[in-house]
Amino acid sequence: MPQPENVAARLLAVNLARCPDKAAFLCGDDTLTHRALAADSARFANLLRARGVGPGDRVALVLPDSFAYPKAFLGAMLLGAVPVPVSAMLAPEDYAFILADCAATALITWEDSPAAEGARGVPETGVVLFCALDGPWGLSAHSTEFEPVLQPEDAPGFMLYSSGSTGRPKGVPHAALDLLGPAAPWGSEILGVTADDVLFSASKMSFAYGLMSSLTLPLFFGATGVLFPGKPGPYELFEVIARHRASLFFCVPTLYSLMLRAFEPGTPDCDLSSLRLCYSAGEALPASLCQEWLRQTGVEILDGIGSTEAFNLFVSNRQGRVRCGTSGEVVPGFEARLVADGGEGKSPEVPDATPGNLLIRGPGLCRAYWNRPEKTAETMLAGGWLATGDVYVREHGVYTHQGRSDDMLKVGAHWVSPVQVENALRQHPAVAECAVAGLRVEGLVRPCAHVVLKDPGQDRTRLGVEIVRLARGLLPLYMCPVRVEFHNELPKTPTGKVQRFRLRSV
Repeated sequence: MPQPENVAARLLAVNLARCPDKAAFLCGDDTLTHRALAADSARFANLLRARGVGPGDRVALVLPDSFAYPKAFLGAMLLGAVPVPVSAMLAPEDYAFILADCAATALITWEDSPAAEGARGVPETGVVLFCALDGPWGLSAHSTEFEPVLQPEDAPGFMLYSSGSTGRPKGVPHAALDLLGPAAPWGSEILGVTADDVLFSASKMSFAYGLMSSLTLPLFFGATGVLFPGKPGPYELFEVIARHRASLFFCVPTLYSLMLRAFEPGTPDCDLSSLRLCYSAGEALPASLCQEWLRQTGVEILDGIGSTEAFNLFVSNRQGRVRCGTSGEVVPGFEARLVADGGEGKSPEVPDATPGNLLIRGPGLCRAYWNRPEKTAETMLAGGWLATGDVYVREHGVYTHQGRSDDMLKVGAHWVSPVQVENALRQHPAVAECAVAGLRVEGLVRPCAHVVLKDPGQDRTRLGVEIVRLARGLLPLYMCPVRVEFHNELPKTPTGKVQRFRLRSV
């Protein structure tokens, strides 16, 4: 039977032994060594204990990506408390909902933040600690010695909130040991991370993708993580990559597209020469973007799919054999099945080249949503299978994303994949971004295209006609948009996922 342990203490101790004075994290002009990280994480645990926080208590973290983040996250885990990373880009009412939903005992944030305002109406959140970028006020007054609280391997370790691409976010608790799950095989076999790597993620640590790439991978492999507290735009991302000589870059399709539009090859402001590999997740990477990035930068983007519930990537492309426009193959250690609507783990799989709902099974999956028994029953299925909510087509072991199951459109007798229509529309040179959602016309569902133009001043009437004509030349008639609506921007989650449900008119 596994012995109780503390995963945070294990990560800190390993790096203290092998590379105490190496940079664990870089942020701007500052460096946080493994020695300093271990000391301040212990101080943080002592500070929380002094404020009455104990094992099992939820500690909400609403912070920019800075040195304070790993100190707070690991410090809470040392205490046996449950850190709950939450996006720093929400409104006060969203924080009030999340703080009440998880019954957070403590909130770690900056002074005058919207989260602090939201906490005023949540009596359970009695402890509010204000932070600078390097840690909370008064941290230095506490001891660097702390005896870690040992816990069984299935004890709650941390909790994330889903990004809300399909509605209100859900609490997704994970065991502490799940924090290490992405290291192998995603980190080792897919990415080939070593201690020499410098990892930079545009996705923030309040999301699973950002937490995996900014905290799990650097600490597990003794590499260095780069933290950026600002809002990531293309020029800021170029600057951070060049300044810190990042070798691995993690991003989302929306930002890759913006970076490519701003990219000027051979200029110091767009120096990507340190990169050996890029990764994309969050939503499907369009084939055209994947190909054009490689052509212009010379660096591969591996596209893959993971989820907050898995805290891992379970389908991914591989270095040297990227299949643009696909999510790749199943990651070792995971199993995948494509089943018809209502199917479970024992259900027969749909034939190759037929859309099906993706189920996965593997290590580190969330066992149940926080206080959502109905949603748990829909998603966490018998036999350890997880319903991802994604529709895929599989051909020769390669998976191609068709869209979220609740984004698929039933047009007449046909199922329409929004992703497939969007990929066709992106071939128009004026289209910067697009999303397809349902529109009810005379009682029937029809595709409607929502488009952001590269040049907002162009003739929208003419372009609308051109876009529909393009679609009719590339797609079956039932897949073609009956209307094109133009937007200055598309509604997105803080992770960059398009919120198609906000565009629906059905």
